Amino acid sequence: MKQILSKGLEYTAALWTPIATAYNWVHEAAKILDNEAGLDAHIVQHCFQALLTAMSACRTWAGSLEPGIAHFLKVTDSYWSGLFYCYSVSGLPRTNNDLEHIFGRVRHHHRRCTGRKVAPASLVLRGSVQLVACIASQISAFHAEHLASIPVEDWRKLRSQLEQHRINRVKQLRFRRSPVDYLNNLESQLL
Repeated sequence: MKQILSKGLEYTAALWTPIATAYNWVHEAAKILDNEAGLDAHIVQHCFQALLTAMSACRTWAGSLEPGIAHFLKVTDSYWSGLFYCYSVSGLPRTNNDLEHIFGRVRHHHRRCTGRKVAPASLVLRGSVQLVACIASQISAFHAEHLASIPVEDWRKLRSQLEQHRINRVKQLRFRRSPVDYLNNLESQLL
């Protein structure tokens, strides 16, 4: 058995170096992003940029894993602008899993209320209000006194914003159904 393992390791020795290299890079990236030391966002960004520069310069060391490293660098570059906000804003989670759970909760309640698997159109029109209501109702219960304490002007402003969303949505639907008629109608209004 020892001889078989030795022979196997000998034949696959060339494959282990690229795996170890890529493994070390990925774990170094995770260590930097984990930020156990609680470093400032700028320092984390600088350290991560240094790692990416090293990975880019030495990606041929990854051998057959080079396409994976190139993909990692490309995806990281596309997300770069929003990658480090969580280090400068306290309490902001590093991943969007919590946010996805909130949206999932809203979808779940819509399914239970309507019996449909697909989200209703009202979620697009009134989703901003419904989402906030879902989150707030998870935190605490609301009573009539709470609702009565909200200024009427704020309520009217929100209602007008929601109505504007509805009007824009209707216009989009009319344009999609008949673009020529919609544009002709706009032209006739201008003349």
